[in-house]
Amino acid sequence: MNIRPERPGDEAGIRAVHLAAFPSASEADLVDRLRDAGRAAVSLVAERDGVVVGHVLFSPVAIAGPGAVDGGLGLAPLAVVPELQGRGVGSGLARAGIEACRGAGFAFAVVLGAPEYYARFGFKKASLFGLGNEYAADEEFMAMELAQGSLDDARGVVTYSPEFGVFKG
Repeated sequence: MNIRPERPGDEAGIRAVHLAAFPSASEADLVDRLRDAGRAAVSLVAERDGVVVGHVLFSPVAIAGPGAVDGGLGLAPLAVVPELQGRGVGSGLARAGIEACRGAGFAFAVVLGAPEYYARFGFKKASLFGLGNEYAADEEFMAMELAQGSLDDARGVVTYSPEFGVFKG
């Protein structure tokens, strides 16, 4: 398996992965909207035999509040074709994506997902950093510093790009 940055021509394969991995087209549509808006800060694919079998996207987030910190990204979505789920493809994408974000100089990352899954990559409950989120999630909302100390003075509510509006209650 090969993990690499998304490149022109990958769009259909990426969309197919998200359509296969999720029960609705919402995540596939989100990826298209983020890409079209120029908000796909880090977008990686996993290939097997030249076919896209997994995808992860990181897009900009902001902190609204007195402890605003710039340079944050949200990990969403992460998808792997069902027949390869549980075989390390998603973990490989998450790790490579985090390293790509760190290497690009981003300060922190957040994710809204299963704590037992994302903790293995270094994510911790975001409220430990003084961060909330616009979805009112608690245990499932997690953050990590990509640059040491970047969240030391962080306080506030993390907001995602407008393209995520479809997921609000």
